[in-house]
Amino acid sequence: MAEKRDLKPAPAAPAPAAGGPGGAVAPPGSTSEATDSLRRRAKDESAIDEWRRRIDTIDEQLMRLLNSRSACAVEIGKVKRSLGLPVYSPEREAWILERVMRENPGPLDPTAVKRVFERIIDESRRLERLAVEKERLAVDHEKKE
Repeated sequence: MAEKRDLKPAPAAPAPAAGGPGGAVAPPGSTSEATDSLRRRAKDESAIDEWRRRIDTIDEQLMRLLNSRSACAVEIGKVKRSLGLPVYSPEREAWILERVMRENPGPLDPTAVKRVFERIIDESRRLERLAVEKERLAVDHEKKE
């Protein structure tokens, strides 16, 4: 969930005083106007860089959280296997999707959040299946020996 602080742009630098020395304004097309345009462009590019750094930091956090969630799913898969439960739990998945759509503060709309979580759940289920399969193969291998 994006924090409000992540949605606020970085504070802008104070705007330069209008005009040149003594407050005189340079004529259109002058070197001063070109310099001001370059400064505005550099400031805008700097703002883009700042937003991208924030996104990179958030992406790193998301990656850690997704991997942590995936490790939990693998453990759940092992427990389900020992209890003889199926990997697929439609009621649980429906509950998760309903909850994330309801609790979503935006700016993503609920349908977008649902699609993201459907994908996360699909990958979690895949990992659960792989863990169960790996465990089953290990047990079968032990029986053969």
